[in-house]
Amino acid sequence: MAETIRVFIENEAGTDVKHHYDEETFEHLGTERVGADYPYPYGFVPATLAPDGDAADCFVLTDRELRSGDTVVCVPVALLEQTEGGITDHDVLAIPAGEPGPDLTGVTAEFAPFFDRFMAGDPERRAAMGRLLPQAAARSYLSACAAAWARRHTAT
Repeated sequence: MAETIRVFIENEAGTDVKHHYDEETFEHLGTERVGADYPYPYGFVPATLAPDGDAADCFVLTDRELRSGDTVVCVPVALLEQTEGGITDHDVLAIPAGEPGPDLTGVTAEFAPFFDRFMAGDPERRAAMGRLLPQAAARSYLSACAAAWARRHTAT
């Protein structure tokens, strides 16, 4: 796994607007409102395939303003488990390359209320925060997701 990853930003920090993009073409497909403002810019790591069938999800831990449609080079720092609709999912936590790493204890305190309210009105998609796993887990997860994407795209 490379030291850095590219993250395509779907959703901006401080807004409850969730954008949907085609993960291959980056075409904007639509928007919806969610039950909480995103605490950090949120997007996906292109050329990955997570167990849920989508690209690996990623929160970019920064105060820098990142817009929907931006791509930023980041360093993974941790892996956050979450459950959505009863299925365990993972969110990579990353920082823009060259920025100092945050205190992850303080950061995770911001995520609990977000996940509690994120899809509160939709019991089928209800989300909850799980364990915070170390950087090595994030790198291993991303490697597995990149390998899964490569297998899918080389299958004939």
